[in-house]
Amino acid sequence: MTRTGTSSTDLSSLMLGMAQRARAAASELVRLTPAQKNDALERMARAIEAGSSQIQAENERDLAAGRAQGLSPAMLDRLALTDRRIAGMIQSLREVVALPDPVGETFDIQTRPNGLRVGRMRSPIGVIGIIYESRPNVTADASCLCLKSGNAVILRGGSEAFHSNTAIVEAIRGALRGSDVPEDAIQLIPVTDREAITAMLHLEGQIDLVIPRGGRGLIETVVREARMQVIKHYDGNCHVYIDAHADLDLARGLVINAKTQRPGVCNAAESLIVHAAVPDPFLASLLGDLIDLGVEIRGDEHVCALEPRAKAATEEDWGEEYLDLILSVKVVDTFEEAVAWINRHGSHHTDAIVTREHGLAMRFLAEVDSACVFVNASTRFSDGGEFGLGCEIGISTDKLHARGPMGLRDLTTVKWIGLGTGQLRS
Repeated sequence: MTRTGTSSTDLSSLMLGMAQRARAAASELVRLTPAQKNDALERMARAIEAGSSQIQAENERDLAAGRAQGLSPAMLDRLALTDRRIAGMIQSLREVVALPDPVGETFDIQTRPNGLRVGRMRSPIGVIGIIYESRPNVTADASCLCLKSGNAVILRGGSEAFHSNTAIVEAIRGALRGSDVPEDAIQLIPVTDREAITAMLHLEGQIDLVIPRGGRGLIETVVREARMQVIKHYDGNCHVYIDAHADLDLARGLVINAKTQRPGVCNAAESLIVHAAVPDPFLASLLGDLIDLGVEIRGDEHVCALEPRAKAATEEDWGEEYLDLILSVKVVDTFEEAVAWINRHGSHHTDAIVTREHGLAMRFLAEVDSACVFVNASTRFSDGGEFGLGCEIGISTDKLHARGPMGLRDLTTVKWIGLGTGQLRS
């Protein structure tokens, strides 16, 4: 596989060939049984397990290059494939094996007055292109979810994870050679040229859906260039709101977990909102705890007066996804102000309230316009695995087709079906 230096004409030809092979593979996938797909997934899990040393060696090449290029600690963390993360990839594959196959599921069946039975059936989308950055475990997650949902997939990882992704896909495709699944059901774009993305996005009729995962710049480029449907996974400016009625001990733990447990991922908290009725000594203590854990605080006037080590927040800070140990902090006078602030500055990804007041908790769930909304729980639970999906293709911030963590069912579409006994339209 090559990294760069391919002409635009060659890239267009490369992408068309990959898409055509994916289309042919998709037509074979739709005929496979759940048992055949599960056998392929188990083979993939064993291949990653057997090839873990090689995968981690290639990952170290990417990490070394990332360090040399000055990638942030958070980005390097997203890139790293530790023993635990390799084990997590394998576990996710096996969890997907255990999930019910959504393809062919029928629902909403009703019998019309003339005896015709109508309803809907889940079916694969077809060929899906997935563009993502940094996290090479997405390669395995996307591959297994697309395969079990009957879709062929073309993967385009970030250049910073090129060697890691290549090693994972080589292991996966090697496993498919002994299964009933066509090898071309899972393909990785073998170059890092950005023009390959544009060439893929122009393949209307060959690729049915594109799912971008990454920074806002990447997603905006995909939306602008794509000739097919796009499901967007925008950045995660996730908020935790400590209400006037919060259990403060519980609030402390939730905020620290949401911000520091893994700051370089999209469901980590980036913003803290605190009701003015929360005692200043508690807020000062919480800010101190966060700073002691390495968090940089960027706050409003009240916050900066309480904690001299805090920096004054700019207007840009309120909408920022830091993916780092940085937290914006705002004090509000009312519940309504908190909700309005989240809906204005948030990215509609994941937000949480800490409160003992049931009525306000229910209002927060109803009024906050985000894909995932939590009461008295860390934003870090916004995750397909934590929701019982096995793993996820990403967290959609769109409102149509899929919203929030996308699992197997979200990678299917539906068709209407009719079961008759010779009914004629009069």
